[in-house]
Amino acid sequence: MKKNILYAQSGGVTPVINATACGVIETARINRDRIGTVYAGKDGIIGVLQEELIDTSKETKSDIAGLRHTPGGGFGSCRYKLRSIEESKREYQRLIEVLRAHDIGYFLYNGGGDSADTAYKVSQIGKKMGFPVNCIGVPKTIDNDLPVTDNCPGFGSVAKYVAVSIMEASLDVESMASSSTKVFILEVMGRHAGWIAAAGGLVAREEGDPPHLILFPEVPFKQREFLRKVRHAVENYGYCSVVVSEGVRNSRGQFLADAGTRDAFGHAQLGGVAPVVANIVREKLGYKYHWAVSDYLQRSARHVASKTDVDQAYAVGKAAVELALQGKSGVMPIIKRVSNNPYRWKIGETSLGRVANREKMMPKSYITDDGFGITPAARRYLAPLIRGEDYPPYDRDGLPKYVRMKKVLARKKLPEFDV
Repeated sequence: MKKNILYAQSGGVTPVINATACGVIETARINRDRIGTVYAGKDGIIGVLQEELIDTSKETKSDIAGLRHTPGGGFGSCRYKLRSIEESKREYQRLIEVLRAHDIGYFLYNGGGDSADTAYKVSQIGKKMGFPVNCIGVPKTIDNDLPVTDNCPGFGSVAKYVAVSIMEASLDVESMASSSTKVFILEVMGRHAGWIAAAGGLVAREEGDPPHLILFPEVPFKQREFLRKVRHAVENYGYCSVVVSEGVRNSRGQFLADAGTRDAFGHAQLGGVAPVVANIVREKLGYKYHWAVSDYLQRSARHVASKTDVDQAYAVGKAAVELALQGKSGVMPIIKRVSNNPYRWKIGETSLGRVANREKMMPKSYITDDGFGITPAARRYLAPLIRGEDYPPYDRDGLPKYVRMKKVLARKKLPEFDV
């Protein structure tokens, strides 16, 4: 019997999460003999709980294809964490009721470690409630911190954006440094893992190339050493470019930018580390500075996406459907690196239990001994992930041609539910 698919996006979006959605829907459409309707949760798991299911059969073939080059989350995402089955039993039961009401046989949850945990728990409670459903986790995170998989869809494009941005901004600073700004600081995402910050290091191929310093969450911030390096760069190269991860901590383990509040997942809200670091430079060295926070720009910059990343994002969406059709559940497609030179990869799989609520940090072997740069090993790992261009089409006015979904909702069959 044909079963329907429910796909949902979770957490912060990436430049290529829609390419994964495209892979899911296009693969499902060529398997019409085995798959019925593909539904998408409106605004992620919240939409599923509220039975707001987007009927993707109402979207045109060309618009679905357009998802491959459109940033953002085409069907909406959310930051909403389902805790343990004991704590959130009512919500897990509601999920199963929604799945049963709409004859969902396959649940594909596109997110990070928390989402892998949710998909795993839904598969468990489905069995307990007599409604088994094939639950597949689909990897996504710009932070590149999921274990088992070689890298995470979304990371390669953000890494490319950061590398390009620090290269371009540094050329600007260098050209004006004799009479103006001496220090430029670019803040990037990365709460606990410094993968994104490390990507900026790909620009530094020769002595004196920017960025001159990278501040990683994995390395406690040592102010004296930092200032010494900044002074050395300015005195020897005329200027200093710095990439700083938002999650940099002091020697006591405290975030330099902790705003004292928490987000929906219980994570510390970070208030911006770039101005903190810039003030240290101003107070201790007196150099003129500028700082920038890449923030949402880095995770929405589809115009400068990595082709490798786009291809991998589409491939995990396609593989998720194929795993579901094979009867698999509680698993996630992963990217496996076959070789570095030439760079080759393939899709494998792992159990969600190995991914859920775990983080992969930067290995020590990827960070230079002084704690401010990347090693050749890190370069070998990172470089292939930003390779290749996959530009979106542009209109006559010179703007990218991005698509927007119609988001036609399926008819509700259940009573209202308060989230």
